Amino acid sequence: MSLDHATRKPHDRLAAALSDDLVAVNEMIRARMASEHAPRIPEVTAHLVSAGGKRLRPMLTLAAARICGYVGPYHIHLAATVEFIHTATLLHDDVVDESKQRRGRPTANLLWDNTSSVLVGDYLFARSFQLMVETGSLKVLDILANAAATIAEGEVLQLTAARNLATTEEIYLKVVRGKTAALFSAATEVGGVIAGAAPDQVRALFEYGDALGIAFQIVDDLLDYSGVGAEMGKNPGDDFREGKLTLPVIRAVARADAEERDFWTRTIQKGRVAEGDLDHAMSLLARHGTIESTRAEAMLWAGRAKQALRHLPAHEIRDMLHDLVDYVLVRVN
Repeated sequence: MSLDHATRKPHDRLAAALSDDLVAVNEMIRARMASEHAPRIPEVTAHLVSAGGKRLRPMLTLAAARICGYVGPYHIHLAATVEFIHTATLLHDDVVDESKQRRGRPTANLLWDNTSSVLVGDYLFARSFQLMVETGSLKVLDILANAAATIAEGEVLQLTAARNLATTEEIYLKVVRGKTAALFSAATEVGGVIAGAAPDQVRALFEYGDALGIAFQIVDDLLDYSGVGAEMGKNPGDDFREGKLTLPVIRAVARADAEERDFWTRTIQKGRVAEGDLDHAMSLLARHGTIESTRAEAMLWAGRAKQALRHLPAHEIRDMLHDLVDYVLVRVN
């Protein structure tokens, strides 16, 4: 193994192995985000698409199809579909969260307006359904349509759970499955379906994507309280200030005494955050060991993702998916 291979990040190695397919996906994205009558659509979409991002979700689709020996053209359609769904949700999320920055650049809703972001997101959802229909597979359509519904459901659930100290770990997991894991698992599952893989392999691909997505989101939530989030493209304390009940806080609230509960009620439930409150919140998480227990939860889901890979054929891409799980965890280790 060369030093370059050993030191490159897993998603970079995966991108290199899938480079030809990724070029085709990017070409399809550019072609399908065009609009003859509404030039603002490609302007808004290109702003977000060109801002970077790892293309992780479409790569999962391409990887799953490759592992299962697919030789047709429709894995490109499905990878583009997954990226369109993801981009649409980002456009909508930035409006809902009133975000001003994404991937180091001003958000589309800030540069244009909320209306443009919502409507262009709707357009991309419609384009994604056109792409998945072109595969001719009702099973693929079923998987991705269900994923789109689950994503929307998860976002609404997160909205209703925000600032609610009664939010349980079960509700948190439903939110995580909706906002993140649903698209990960759909991305991997449809790659196996389009390849005509055996049912046990398709199930393994679903379970890998589901577990990877859950681990990914738990780690992302941990970054809010790790103090290193700025290096990872996340501002520490954002979730706390927005009143989001993520796993470290849910577990701290469950262990809180009366004085601690008053603090969480004021900051999370009532949204009255003062100077020094983030530091105090982090001290409470440390007191109850919820950062460590949440990190252990992420490792548990990572282990489930690796276990699912054992049911897939031996392949260099499968090994890269295994390494990708470890890379997700490295962010908080």
